[in-house]
Amino acid sequence: MAPEPVGSIPAQIVDAGDTVAVDVAAYFRDPDGGALTYEASSSNAAVVSVSQSGSTLTLAGVAEGTATVTVTATDPDNLSAIQELGAAVSRPPATNLTNHSAHDLRPTWSPDGARIAFASSRDDNYEIYAMNADGSGVTKLTNHSADDESPAWSPDGARIAFSSSRDDGRGEIYAMNADGSGATRLTNHSAFDGVPAWSPDGARIAFVSTRDGNAEIYAMNADGSGVTRLTNHSAPDLGPAWSPDGTRIAFASRRDGNTEIYVMNADGSRVTRLTDYHARGPAWSPDGARIAVSSPLHGDYEIYVMNADGSGVTRLTEHSAFDGLPAWSPDGTRIAFTSDRDGNDEIYVLYVPAR
Repeated sequence: MAPEPVGSIPAQIVDAGDTVAVDVAAYFRDPDGGALTYEASSSNAAVVSVSQSGSTLTLAGVAEGTATVTVTATDPDNLSAIQELGAAVSRPPATNLTNHSAHDLRPTWSPDGARIAFASSRDDNYEIYAMNADGSGVTKLTNHSADDESPAWSPDGARIAFSSSRDDGRGEIYAMNADGSGATRLTNHSAFDGVPAWSPDGARIAFVSTRDGNAEIYAMNADGSGVTRLTNHSAPDLGPAWSPDGTRIAFASRRDGNTEIYVMNADGSRVTRLTDYHARGPAWSPDGARIAVSSPLHGDYEIYVMNADGSGVTRLTEHSAFDGLPAWSPDGTRIAFTSDRDGNDEIYVLYVPAR
């Protein structure tokens, strides 16, 4: 005779980033007394993943949402019974990764998701630091009397580009090894050059420059050669962010009166406006499907995500303080951001709802 369900396996609730264990042995019986083996699967692994050892299931919350876990019990004759349980993943509050009296801002993830680089004024002026993704293991990467800001991790994890006023007092772009050694100056212009962003293949760096009178988006080869102007408008264009496939660049611009998010081809053509509300600081999700932004859409600057075409705007934070400068984790489950909700700028991280 086939195995039989016994009662119902209770539904489970788990926070994103956390796990819960469920022993399902009591919810099946074999009328013939045979030993049962178990298998389990999730209807949406982007919300909850499931692993199994013996009769114990481990449900891991991945992103806010719901999923159904199907459990199959099989007897020695290969006859089986099935039960389903609901799994709901809740989104825990944003976590403060840095806790310092100085200002910590502009997070950027290492490609493997293990580290986060950021700028901090904790040693009197802004320097570049890196920490583990949980906030531990803080390491100072730069040490200069001038300000070093706006770090951007290269796609291969070997280099970090950043802005610094160390050589001319205005702001140039540099790149260093990920351990802070071997800093090299990439731009050399009398105007401001800053806010670097690597292309996904690591071959190009987009940046902001005032070399033609106001802030525009430029791109150059990773060694500083081949500088190309991508935008040409009387209003400031800021904060470039490459799409994961390298074909488009999102940026913020005031060209329509207030700061909005636009997207253009990587060569500067086909500029398209994505938002019709004040927004800035675009950051693409790793799959290219969504863009995170900071916006005062509901009064205070909060973190929002939208589809890559500007539709489907979803609010992720709700706090009276400033929340901005979002950066997606490489696996797409988290966003690091800057917030002054504890009185000064700190780096926080939150889990992102599944699509």
